Amino acid sequence: MSVCKIPRIIIAAAHSGSGKTTITMGIIAALKKQGFKVQAYKIGPDYIDPGYHKIASGKIVHNLDTWLLSETELEDFFINSSQSSDIAIVEGVMGLYDGGKNGISSTAEIAKKLKATVVLVLDVKSMGDSAAAIALGFKNYDPSVNIGGVILNRVGSLSHETIIRHAMEKIKIPVLGAIYRDAGLVIPERHLGLVPTTENEIGKIVDKIASFVQDRIDLPQMIDLAKQSLPLSTSHPEPKFLEDSYEVTIGVACDEAFSFYYEESLKVLETLGAKIVYFSPLQDSQIPEVDGLIFGGGFPEMFAQQLANNQKMKQSIQAASKSGMPIYAECGGFMYLTASLCDFSNGIHPMVNIIPARCKLNTKLQTVGYVEAKSLNDNILANKGDLLRGHEFHFSSTEPIDDNFAWAFEMKKVRTGIQYKAGYAKDNILASYLHLHFIGNRQFAKKFVLQCKEFASKS
Repeated sequence: MSVCKIPRIIIAAAHSGSGKTTITMGIIAALKKQGFKVQAYKIGPDYIDPGYHKIASGKIVHNLDTWLLSETELEDFFINSSQSSDIAIVEGVMGLYDGGKNGISSTAEIAKKLKATVVLVLDVKSMGDSAAAIALGFKNYDPSVNIGGVILNRVGSLSHETIIRHAMEKIKIPVLGAIYRDAGLVIPERHLGLVPTTENEIGKIVDKIASFVQDRIDLPQMIDLAKQSLPLSTSHPEPKFLEDSYEVTIGVACDEAFSFYYEESLKVLETLGAKIVYFSPLQDSQIPEVDGLIFGGGFPEMFAQQLANNQKMKQSIQAASKSGMPIYAECGGFMYLTASLCDFSNGIHPMVNIIPARCKLNTKLQTVGYVEAKSLNDNILANKGDLLRGHEFHFSSTEPIDDNFAWAFEMKKVRTGIQYKAGYAKDNILASYLHLHFIGNRQFAKKFVLQCKEFASKS
């Protein structure tokens, strides 16, 4: 049995937009500068925030989610992935108690499972003693959640900070720091949240935020709170890699247009005997020599013209499709494989055209949240009737241009129960807006590797 005693802290907030990503990144970077080996995590299915924490920590950042992973898988994964570090810093999702239906994967739920102390980030702009009332309400709402202190964000002045500190003293909640308003601490955003790190110069911002944190947050006190975490234990060791016995090679599209991957999902494929090689649909002229392809999510709409102009790459993918090579795509990858993509300005760009459908970007969010996907037929990941757990988050919509469109899944939204057909599955192709985590869907990852192996044996 493996016992985890790593100090750990969860940075939560009262609501989205409180600045917890910026502050978490600053704490991670500041601790790293002090010589700590920091393992960072992000609660929920978000792909973008972990990219910022990876730059701050210099290490792969992992997602913790009790819908995409079972409770046992989550706890085992946290223990196995944190053992070589000095401290674990976890960024929460939305507000502390917000999550899916019945609190699925809320920050509070995971804080209790990890027996971790919570530090609450409060946006105190235009607020005085009310900040203390909010903090007290969060502390009393669920006494089993251990809130160890607060960080005041967007403080206007020294007198503003003093007022709120006095109010917090009355309710005996420690103030671990106060971050003053500064436009230079803002990370660029767009329609799906923060702009991915692959598209901006983030290094200077990280350094500036780390300096603010070192000056304005009591890191020793935070470390003391982290050390109060109770031990965790697991009897499930981390799966071993099979580098010496790779059976297949899988090509993964990875560049500015396709950057949404759970790195631990790709590691699951490696433990199952797959060698991962990366290629760029934006820059490369053809796919590498592989036995299968994966196209992850991202922002193909921001690079639609460049993707459309890369005719040789599109022809290479078309040839792979015709050869029977297994091809799996999620969200942005799904969009790329359709016939065309209509951008926010109504410009139409020809895509790979191996899926008989058209994609269009909309000004309003089409869907976001956890879903259960029932496979309508056998495909390269699942068998007919299999249930897969995942999430969706997209502004685009898809219109089939084939009367006999091969729908992949019957989706069911976890929060509302609404059901609808989605995705495309035919022969060697499976694509949809569904994002999967292979730690929680290991049997489907295994089938994909086996499909690639079968293709390799025939090539």
